[in-house]
Parts: sequence; C-alpha cells; structure tokens
Amino acid sequence: MSHWTDHIPDAARAYIAGRRPDEVECVVPDIAGVARGKAMPAAKFARQEKFYLPDSIFLQTITGDWAQVPDQAYTEPDMILRPDFSTTTAAPWTADVTLQVIHDVLDPQDQPVPIAPRNVLKRVMGFYAERGWKPVIAPEMEFYLVARNTDPAKPIEPPMGRSGRPAAARQAYSLSAVDEYGPVIDDIYDFAEAQGLEIDGILQEGGAGQIEINLNHGDPVQLADEVFYFKRLIREAAMRHNCYATFMAKPIENEPGSAMHIHHSVVDIASGNNIFSDAAGETTDDFFYFIGGMQKYLPAVIAILAPYVNSYRRYVPDFAAPINLEWGRDNRTTGIRVPVSSAASRRVENRLAGMDCNPYLGIAASLACGYLGIVERITPRAQYKGDAYVAEDELPLTLGDALDLLEECEPMREVLGKRFCIVYESVKRLEYKEFLQVISPWERQHLLLNV
Repeated sequence: MSHWTDHIPDAARAYIAGRRPDEVECVVPDIAGVARGKAMPAAKFARQEKFYLPDSIFLQTITGDWAQVPDQAYTEPDMILRPDFSTTTAAPWTADVTLQVIHDVLDPQDQPVPIAPRNVLKRVMGFYAERGWKPVIAPEMEFYLVARNTDPAKPIEPPMGRSGRPAAARQAYSLSAVDEYGPVIDDIYDFAEAQGLEIDGILQEGGAGQIEINLNHGDPVQLADEVFYFKRLIREAAMRHNCYATFMAKPIENEPGSAMHIHHSVVDIASGNNIFSDAAGETTDDFFYFIGGMQKYLPAVIAILAPYVNSYRRYVPDFAAPINLEWGRDNRTTGIRVPVSSAASRRVENRLAGMDCNPYLGIAASLACGYLGIVERITPRAQYKGDAYVAEDELPLTLGDALDLLEECEPMREVLGKRFCIVYESVKRLEYKEFLQVISPWERQHLLLNV
C-alpha cells in the first residue's frame, strides 16, 4: 500500500529528502485569501482521508467578525476537506519538517462547496471547458517591504536598506535598489526553490521598497495556488529580516499602489492553438470579444478585484494605476493592455486588479469577464492611443458602489455562482459598515475645530 508522500510533487519529496515529516498544515484559502485550516502531526495526517471545518470560515470578515447571510441560519455546519496532494509543498521557514497541503472543500454529498474561492475559480474554468477551451494566465505580483509597524496609528514607512538609508522611491527597475534588501530577496528565492515555485523575474517597482515578482504562464488554478503560497513565503522572508511585507493596495501615502496584473489567453483544447490568433497569425474576433467583455463587465467585479476600502486609494490618476476601461497595444496607461507578443502567445492584460484581492477570486472574476465577452460576442470600443490616464474615470469610487454593481449584474452572478455572490456581498458589506464607524485622523485634523 503506497504512502501519501508517494503522491506529492518532486519538490516536496526533495525537501523531505528521506526525513520523516513532523507536521502537516491542512490549508483552505478563505474569502480574503487568508490560510485557514489546522496543523497536525504527520503521522495522524497519514491515517485520515478527510478532515472537517465549519462553513463559517467563509463568513469571517478581515476584522474577525462574522457576516449574517440572508435566508441562512448561522449553524456552522461542517464541510469536508479532502487533500489535493498535487499542492503539497514545504514550509521551509519552520524549525521542523513541515508540509502544507491545500484542501478541496466539499459538502456531505461530496459536491464542491460553492462559496469556497478555489471552487469558484474551478467553476469558471468549467464554463470554458464546456466550450472546448482552456484559459492560460500569468500573474504579476507587486508588494512593499516596509519597516516594522506595531502601532496602527502610525503611518507605514519604507524599510531601512543595507546602506543604512531608507529605501528610495522612483527607482523603478533599479538593480541597486533591489540590492538594498538583498537578504530578503535571497530568502524569497530560497523559499520558492524549496517549495517548487518558479519565479520568472523580480524587479524594483516605482514605490519606496516596492517589488514586483512575475510568474510563468500556466493553469489558472495552479497559478492561484502559487500566488496564495507566495504571499505567505514573502511575509515569512521579510519577518526574518526585521521588516514586513505588505500586499495592501495602497500602504504608503504619495506612493504608487500595488497591483496584481493578470495576463490571459485562451487555448482550444482540441488543437492546442491560441484562439486569439488565426492560422495566418492575425487577431481573431474572439480576441476582440474578450476585450469587449472586459470593458462591459469589469465594473461589476471591481468589488472582487478591489475588495477593501483601501483598494480604492490605488485608483488615483498618474500613480501608475489605470482607472479606465480603455484598451491599447503596449500602452500601460490603459486598464486593458495588449502586450507585444508573438501570435502564439497573444494575450490580454487586466491592469485593474489589486494585489490585495484573493488570487482565486481575482483570476476567476477576470476570466469571467472575458468569457462573457466571447459568448455574448461583445465588440469593444476602438483602441485607445495616447495617454489614457487623462481618459474619463469609469470605475466605482467606493466599495459600496462596487458591491451594488456586482449585486445588479445577473450574467456575472450566474458565472461566479449566485450563492457565492450573496455570501461575498454579505461579508464585504459588513466590512464596509465597520469601516464607516471609524473616525480618521484627517477628519479630526480638519473638521474638529473648523466646521
């Protein structure tokens, strides 16, 4: 009888290297993309085929409160967790030999729980598969390394570099700027290698201490798993060097925000060809329909791509964050960009998603827009040429407005799943309500004695 470690990826087996694993973390990504689950001795994990967690893990807000879902009693029934051994990876920052395993979430009838983010992405993938298509994506992850911040009342500051000076802003693509926090980068590389995660490139972005990591293109679920894992390993690497890594959309005033740009193409399963290019290498109708779908439906999913009140601080003109639905070829000022590529790798880049979004949900929502565009044969507007930062703003400006658009969009609710949308909106509206009860320093400074 085979042992469960016979079914794990090569990188995980290499990490064990003949040792006995001490602990296994049974992991489920929640609505926010936070790792929920339980850790247990590896020997106990080996004896069980499934595990259990209450469905309330998907009702929890980022502040730790629980949302009340309309027409659903709060009874916290158990869900079944079944390990997906293909996701097994090391937790190399731990003192002992620890492995992480992402689990599929099922109901008592062995059906996918519709509100689990990983299942939402699989649902969208199913719509593509029904038409003989397979989407391919490549994410770009932007984040900040910042000085330790133990007092939430104090502004976030850049980290101290190895030169003894704070990290400098406006040094995009500078290798010297990356070298300032080289020890953190070294640990990120080492952790990623131990986990079997491949980095396509790493570079300095425009903000002080802001870094971008690019991943190779591939299967959307696998890439979402990798982004999920990367967020944790990057945080752990930073903590080793007395700083924090943050994926907030806008952590520092007057600095650019952090995005998760998503590149998409779609492959015909039967032929293996990119449906965005024809036999002559020219763009197809489906390519334009995909863009048209993004222009029509992205506003309805901004609440997923920009899931917190802080997310909307990133949508500021001239801060490297497009706030429009224009599309253009090799134009980074448009919300929808078509990079320079060969016909085989022709793709569409969504530049609106924030790095604070749940990667499973952000990728699912972005793919859903393109899918609806192809199915509904939506023709996009004419290509935008020039600086689209001066174009008309077309996105909701608050989380409340964004949630209203999602609630009103029936086609999108059908693709993502109506039950998921109801739960997601309940969680986010409670978070928004909690935020509105907080009085900010700006209000005290300018309103206390002046109005």
